[in-house]
Amino acid sequence: MSQIDKWFEDKERFFWILHSGGWAGFVLVYYLGSFLHDMRSVFILVIILNGLAGWLLTLPLRYLYRRIWDLQPLVLVVTTLISSYLIALVWTVIKNIHYWEIYKFGYEPDDWIYYFTNSLASFYIIFSWSGLYFGIKYYQMLQTEKRNVLQASSMAHQAHLKMLRYQLNPHFLFNTLNAISTLILVKENKTANQMVSRLSDFLRYSLDNDPIKKVTLKQEIQVEKLYLEIEKVRFDDRLTVHWLIADEVENVLVPSMLLQPLIENSIKYAIATSERGGVISISAKAFGRDVLIEVADDGCGVDFDNTQLYRSKGVGLPNIKERLSALYGSNYSFDIANNQPTGVKVSIRIPYQESIDGQED
Repeated sequence: MSQIDKWFEDKERFFWILHSGGWAGFVLVYYLGSFLHDMRSVFILVIILNGLAGWLLTLPLRYLYRRIWDLQPLVLVVTTLISSYLIALVWTVIKNIHYWEIYKFGYEPDDWIYYFTNSLASFYIIFSWSGLYFGIKYYQMLQTEKRNVLQASSMAHQAHLKMLRYQLNPHFLFNTLNAISTLILVKENKTANQMVSRLSDFLRYSLDNDPIKKVTLKQEIQVEKLYLEIEKVRFDDRLTVHWLIADEVENVLVPSMLLQPLIENSIKYAIATSERGGVISISAKAFGRDVLIEVADDGCGVDFDNTQLYRSKGVGLPNIKERLSALYGSNYSFDIANNQPTGVKVSIRIPYQESIDGQED
């Protein structure tokens, strides 16, 4: 919010600015109009006094309208008309006195009824003031409601993103603890201890990062390397990882924990199911105004016609799709295809948004 917006955010100050500015405008318009009738210079004083009287007389209307704000629409309209007309009558008398006493050198009309001359024009101006008051007041209410709705929507959006992000930790944690349990059962205590140590580092990194904020691709790769070190303890030489990350995209902002479910799927379906193990390739490069991130393996691949994206049945891939949709709307792509010559490749395209000093752009 700009300084000007903050300054006008104060409704009390905003009223006095509009109120005073409106009556100053009234004085200016009547002063310019006086040139058409070749009025004497003393008429300027009459106009200023009339403007000051209007400024003072409309103030009670403000406090009246505050009190009747919650009344039924018909009652509100009738009350506004009556009060505007009464104020207009008083203002008309004052304006005529100013004109006769100052411009006409103390002229007195033959009948008291002449003091109310031009009351209809006065009523039009006062009623216009009332209309502007209600119009601006309703506009402010709508803006407040709009801001509240946007704030509630933003909070719900953030809560949804947090839920999706935190959903990954139990999923990954279950798999890792299950592996550690297996290692302990087969007396591989040293290996199990290594996994516990690396798991501690991974979870510390994961929990220290706000799930709402994005991280740089470089940070994301660091945490995925921690994850892969854990899996390396399980699979040893059966797991090979190739990183192909272009320097130009290292500082690009990506959703935190974006790659972990993809890598976990490749390990589950390509590495764990093969006695010889396999290779996982992780690449990222600029693609026009976007960033293209790919995770590929050399497993047995999949027949998409029969299985309908079999890897999307778990938590991981649907989670990624929902997070990408929540963060980028329709400005992203998420594709799964067979890798060449074998295996599966997942491609993600997101907008190129570069970090500035570690913060979101």
